[in-house]
Formats: sequence, structure tokens, C-alpha cells
Amino acid sequence: MSDSSRESLAGAGWEGRQHGAYRELMPARVVNLSWLDPATLWKARNGPLASLFGDPTGRDRQHWVDGQRERGAAGADLVIERDDPDSFSFLLLGDTGEGDDPQYAVVPGMLTAGAGTRYAVICSDVLYPVGSANEYDTKFFRPYRDYDAPVYAIPGNHDWYDGLTGFMRVFCRAPALPPAPRPRPLSRAWWRTLLWAKPDVPDDARLDEARLMRSAPSQAASQPGPYWAIDSGPIRIIGIDTGLLGGIDREQGEWLRRVSRGPRPKILVTGSPIYVDGEHHPCAIEGGGTVDEVVRDPERNFVAVIGGDIHNYQRYPVDVDGRRIEYVVSGGGGAFMHATHTIPRVEVGGVSEDRFRCYPMRGDSLAFYSRLYGRRLHLRRLFDLTPDEASAVLARRLGVPATRATGARVTLRTRFVASVLGAPPRPDRRRRLRLPVRRMLTRLLSPGSATYSPPFFKSFLRLDVGPAAVRVRCFAATGLLEHELDPPVEDDFTVPLPGVNRA
Repeated sequence: MSDSSRESLAGAGWEGRQHGAYRELMPARVVNLSWLDPATLWKARNGPLASLFGDPTGRDRQHWVDGQRERGAAGADLVIERDDPDSFSFLLLGDTGEGDDPQYAVVPGMLTAGAGTRYAVICSDVLYPVGSANEYDTKFFRPYRDYDAPVYAIPGNHDWYDGLTGFMRVFCRAPALPPAPRPRPLSRAWWRTLLWAKPDVPDDARLDEARLMRSAPSQAASQPGPYWAIDSGPIRIIGIDTGLLGGIDREQGEWLRRVSRGPRPKILVTGSPIYVDGEHHPCAIEGGGTVDEVVRDPERNFVAVIGGDIHNYQRYPVDVDGRRIEYVVSGGGGAFMHATHTIPRVEVGGVSEDRFRCYPMRGDSLAFYSRLYGRRLHLRRLFDLTPDEASAVLARRLGVPATRATGARVTLRTRFVASVLGAPPRPDRRRRLRLPVRRMLTRLLSPGSATYSPPFFKSFLRLDVGPAAVRVRCFAATGLLEHELDPPVEDDFTVPLPGVNRA
């Protein structure tokens, strides 16, 4: 078994020499997506517009769901019935589709570690930048053409940037929504409509050709809408759609409460994680209450919550009234990497630093970003930190032992680079140093960024379900050949299934 990043530099991908074979899966011409390109940001403008002028997601979502029911494509409870046995396995990955090296680098290891799994779930942001139906060929059908099982999905905010048109056409075979009524002049909705990005018109001929890449009967999947429940073996998996701004509408909230009833163990899959970056985000339900209140209700028997949106892996084992709920972030499925070195020392929900897990580890994240900005700013002699230097300075700042043994010294230069790239200050100095200027620097110099050569620090989950427990493993995808053949395990934990009952 390959070393993990916790065990060695080679396990993290820093010392690998042979790139993987993932490029053989890619199309001949690949357009690398740049989030520093103003054109990309302009395409993705609907999120900021929704924050300023009101969010139409809840209204549109229910139009999609009502349309599915009218066509007979969805039942009242949007349940997907499967015939899985009491012991089976499935994959989960999030934030996948930029269509470039980091996405395709996940695929070989996913096929290796995913052998024998019965289906996969994508949680959040199937496609970037705006979820266009006309980009699913190279960003969904082509990369996963050799995964010989169904793929289900819940949308993320980027899938909503085209009004969910592409997502619903691909996963639900739904026609486009009719035009919305014209808003009242000079209303907030009227101003929003002036700037709102309209969805691309789906090219159905192109989509039909793309579907041929995943046309085997064993790959067939049908889901009733953007949110759903899957009855699978001894568990129920519930997927919710958190739209553009990370909340759910009243009708979806009522549905969630309804399908969460009963003692059957449940796993929630969400586009917006509830615990992330050392903070608690309970996810508001329109009309009152939160998603996390539903999850914590002991009569509903949730055992885990897995969310995407943030492009790395994090785990918070939270004790709730004498039982444990595993809150997981799994957004490392292919898009650019969000930093972990900006996460402060964890003290949230009763979870302390020694129980928290993340991938990439903070030191590897800081080394990754220091090299990235060293190249971008042509200041490599100043910015470039070795993984050992990055681990040492973060261990000092967080007041924790370095995960990998390192003899590197903490110097003025390493402290400067860590501070500029957003590493948290020492806990005893956090309040004094939490200044607007520091926040601005962190957001400016440590945004989500992409690189096109290993290590990529991508990840995906394999969940092995049994009658009494679920084993969850987080596998790494670095882009190196050795890790395609034998994906490193970065986290491995077991979730008990108390009171198993299929009623």
C-alpha cells in the first residue's frame, strides 16, 4: 500500500518523478480554466447578482420539480429505489468538472479504488464555470466513461449559474423551463434581470453524441430532480440542493423533514458543508429552522453529513447528545484546490485539533501555494517553501506538532510567507492580528488557484456499507503514476449504523 501524505513526502507526491497516464484519457485540445480571467468571472456573475438583488433559486427549483412530477418522472417523495444488498460499496466525489488536468488526474485512481462499487454520487458543482449543457461532453461523459456504474448528482452553485438547465437536461432529461414572467419595472428582480446571465441553449445532437460514452446498461441512471433520496441497502442517502447561496427553500425543507423520518440510518449529501474551515454553517431553511437541526434530531437517525463546494477534504466527528455524527467536506474531485493552511486551529462543535482531519495537510497546502505564487510573482527565491519548511512554520503558528517529522527551522522568511498567504496567527495572538488589512491580503493572495502539474492533492471517497457500519476511506489523487496504481488512503474511519431498520 502506498504511503499517505501523513507518512512521507513521497506519499504527498512531492518526490514522485513519473506523471500518471491520466493525460491519455483527455481530449486532444483542452482549455485550461482560469479564475483570474475576467471573462470567466463575468460568466459566473449570477451568484453575486443573487446576493445583491434577490435569489430566484427557490422559485426555479420548484418549477423544475413540479415539471418532473407533471411528466410522471418524479414521485411525491423523489425517492430512487435500488436493489442493493445489505453489504455494498459506492463512491462519492465533489466539485469535479473543470475538464482539465486536475479533473482527469482523479479518474485512474477512482477506477482502481472504485472497483466493485455499485454507483457514484457527485456532491456539488458537476461543471465549471457555469454548468452549461454544451460542456458535459468533455467535463462529465468523457472522464467517467469507463466507470461502469450509475452516477447520481446534486447541483452546486456553479450548476445554478445557467439556471440548472444543463444539470436537469443531463441527469433528469428535463426540457428547459418556460420564460419567467417579466418583473415589475425598477424592482429588485427587474434590476437583476438586466444583468442576469441567460443559459446556453442545449445542443441536443451534441448531448446525444456525448451520452454514447456512458451508454452501457450498467451505467444507466435516472434521478427525479435536483434533490432526492436513495434507498440503498440498509441506509437512505438524502441529497439536498443548496442552490446559489447555500440555503434551501420552504418546500424542499418540508420534503427533507418528511423523508428523514423513521429509524433507518441516513447520510445527508449537500452542496454546502455544515462544518468547514473550523466554522459551523447550519444551512438555513426558508421559513425557519436549519438543515443541521434536522440532522441532529435523534429520531431521524443521521450518521453522517457529506458536503462539497470547498475543494479539499475535511472531517469533523461531532458528538451530539451521546452519539457521533461525522461531518465531512469532500470537494476535491477535480476542480482547483482550496487552501487548508488558512484553517485556524480547530475548536468547533466539541471537535479539537487532534480529532480534526484534512487533506491536503496544512503544510502541503502552504508549500503548494508558496510555489504557485513564487512562479506567478517571479519571486521564487522569496516565496518558495519546501514542504518541511511549510510544515514547521504552521506547527509553530498553530501550536501543534508537525504531522511529518521535520528538522526545518522557522525563519523570518518562512513566517513572512506564511502570513502573506493567509496562515492563521498563533492562537494567543489571533485577536490582536485579526485586522481588515490581513483579511484583505488573505483573500487577495490565497484565492482558489489551479496548477497543471502534479501533485494535485485531489481526493474522493469510497464508502463500504455493511449491515452494522459504514467504512469511509478518503483516497488521494496526486497525478503521479504510482498513486494511480495504488491510491494512498488519507483518512479511514467507521460509522456505526445503530438501529438498522428498513421501515
